[in-house]
Amino acid sequence: MHELEQEKRIYERSDHNISRDNISPNALKVLYRLKNAGFAAYLVGGGVRDLLLEQLPKDFDIATSATPDEVRELFRNCRLIGRRFRLAHVHFGAEIIEVATFRGQHSGDQGDEGQIVDGMIVRDNVYGSLEEDAWRRDFSINSLYYNINNFSVEDHVGGMDDLRNRKLRILGDAEQRYREDPVRMLRAVRFAAKLGFDIEQKTEEPIFELGALLEGVPPARLFEEVLKLFLAGNSVKTLELLRHYHLLPYIFPQTEVSLKEDETGKNLEFIIRALSNTDERVKEGKPVTPAFIFAVFLWDSVRALKAKYLERGISDSQTLTAAADAVMAGQNRRVSIPRRFHIPMRDIWNLQDRFIKRAPKRSYRLLKHPRFRAGYDFLLLRADVGDVEAELAQWWVDFYEADEEGKAEIINKLSVGRRKQRRRPRQLEP
Repeated sequence: MHELEQEKRIYERSDHNISRDNISPNALKVLYRLKNAGFAAYLVGGGVRDLLLEQLPKDFDIATSATPDEVRELFRNCRLIGRRFRLAHVHFGAEIIEVATFRGQHSGDQGDEGQIVDGMIVRDNVYGSLEEDAWRRDFSINSLYYNINNFSVEDHVGGMDDLRNRKLRILGDAEQRYREDPVRMLRAVRFAAKLGFDIEQKTEEPIFELGALLEGVPPARLFEEVLKLFLAGNSVKTLELLRHYHLLPYIFPQTEVSLKEDETGKNLEFIIRALSNTDERVKEGKPVTPAFIFAVFLWDSVRALKAKYLERGISDSQTLTAAADAVMAGQNRRVSIPRRFHIPMRDIWNLQDRFIKRAPKRSYRLLKHPRFRAGYDFLLLRADVGDVEAELAQWWVDFYEADEEGKAEIINKLSVGRRKQRRRPRQLEP
């Protein structure tokens, strides 16, 4: 019996607002096929939470008494993934329904199925009952189960009350749960930012002291978490909370240093403006790229290192490449940025110098650069915070938005201005 365990509460269909009309048809197919095969099957996690909050779920997860192998036998379109957590992914075109077997409590000595190293769970495939599964989840609001048998919601952990009180509460001893999986601290920040919930005192207190545990998380896993943190439409609030709980140094260590050294506050304002624009794009359904976000966070570090290289006498053509390589290598030790984003990031940074060197042919060529729009947006953000001359940014706005005739006129004025600058004043005879 868990020390905080309470009586199970059943919320009948008339007691909650979840309708099958708002559940993915593919998730319903999985639920019904598991049910008809004699297995317990529940919609669980963020899908249930978001439906109860009258929000549109991003995805739908299912918990079941069926083992991963039994799930695979039921669905030809199923793939088993993961070693740390073994899961069944049922594919329906672009949509994936994640199916997890009820997990049980374990002490970490169940051989290959359950292992704990230095307090961190490295293997968690010990199966159990629905009640055990409820307490194995991270936060109470993510531990509500929608029963496909009678359309009720089962609550074993007091999650419904926390949902109504807009409170984020971790299940069990907070420090122990964070040590089991340090990423839970980032998830606490993400949910608090996304939902506008307050983090309960016992849930938040250990976060201030345990950030260093994130150093033990694989950099590739942290990359996926960073995407969830900053590409979900709540990135400004997320950054505020990461700094409040002293977690930013363990995700963007070089950014943390640059923010502390920035006496003008321009870098922080630049980052916040970029994140605000990203949030707007997400809410409008427009595409966003991780390359742009990483380029924003690391820009000040790249620029500072470039300046140091110039002082050492390294040629101007080599400094940015060398600085970019060094900064990205340092970032990859904490959050691994896939190589496919390296070139776009370098291009965005490189374009900043090229925008300054306006010339007729060069300006037209830049418009055709595959990363022009990203670099252009980057330039305008810099101008907004006074990091680059407003006149330069406005010139590019006028040139970019003008029709062909207007572009020619702008370039002609640029050429005339350059000729005047080159014209030497007449020397008066003595």
